[in-house]
Amino acid sequence: MKHLLSIADLTREEIVSILDTAVSMHEVQDRDVKKLPTLRGRTIINFFFEDSTRTRASFEIAGKWMSADTINLTGKGTSISKGESLRDTVLTIDAMGVDMMIVRHPASGAPAQIADWVDCSIVNAGDGTHEHPSQALLDAYTLRRALGDLDGRHVAIVGDLTHSRVLRSNLLSLRALGAAVTLVAPPTLMPAGVASWAGVDGFETSYDLDEVLPRVDAVMMLRVQRERMSGGYFPTAREYAVTYGLTPRRLALLPDHAVITHPGPMNRGLEISAEAADAARSLVLDQVSAGVAVRMSILYHLLAGEGSTQ
Repeated sequence: MKHLLSIADLTREEIVSILDTAVSMHEVQDRDVKKLPTLRGRTIINFFFEDSTRTRASFEIAGKWMSADTINLTGKGTSISKGESLRDTVLTIDAMGVDMMIVRHPASGAPAQIADWVDCSIVNAGDGTHEHPSQALLDAYTLRRALGDLDGRHVAIVGDLTHSRVLRSNLLSLRALGAAVTLVAPPTLMPAGVASWAGVDGFETSYDLDEVLPRVDAVMMLRVQRERMSGGYFPTAREYAVTYGLTPRRLALLPDHAVITHPGPMNRGLEISAEAADAARSLVLDQVSAGVAVRMSILYHLLAGEGSTQ
């Protein structure tokens, strides 16, 4: 495995291997000295063309805790702002002898295109509305810690599905791990043709959140991405919150064992209430903690693990 571009590129066994390795990586967070020599001498570029807090910080921490040299770049801080093409920029960086580029880009497919141009490993840290594979892996890791084996578990993914790159990656990973999945959204935010998505089967769609919640083991609330919306996808924020938000009333509909996740950042009061975000069953901060461990595991598998081509 040289690149991580899509969950679809991973077998179930590879997903499980990454999650199992993350368990030992997670133990590093409890040490006084959080340092492993695993990637000493490796150079990793975090190249982010879109804003990010959790993903960029956790990839940087993951690299540093594994003793790699990590460098952060943004589109505004490179020659792209002077008119240089993306291809020339990444070829320039690749020519410096780096081992990996972790790329977030607003254009779907950009990391895959970059992987065709360069010799170093590429990790997709989110591309347009396409995928966000490391987020899906950390979500699966978090759910496995809370619920155990996900085979046969039922997960509802709720919210702005049309604009979500987290959706596709999570749908692929959860189905690969044997979970049943129900997608819930208003008709205007349900992706066109979602029922026939290539490579994914065995999931349901629904427009009725109240009907779905009593039969789930986990509910994943997705952010309403207003920055990607140019039209009237719903009448008002209040109406969306009442109809599709995880309100205090809806918390009571969940089974006692069911857990809540959200990839962040959260719009409190819109897709998720403060009561739900801060509930004992909320795993939002667990996901953040898991993000470092899972991304350490990804770096290990790409740059230091058995089968690494570097």
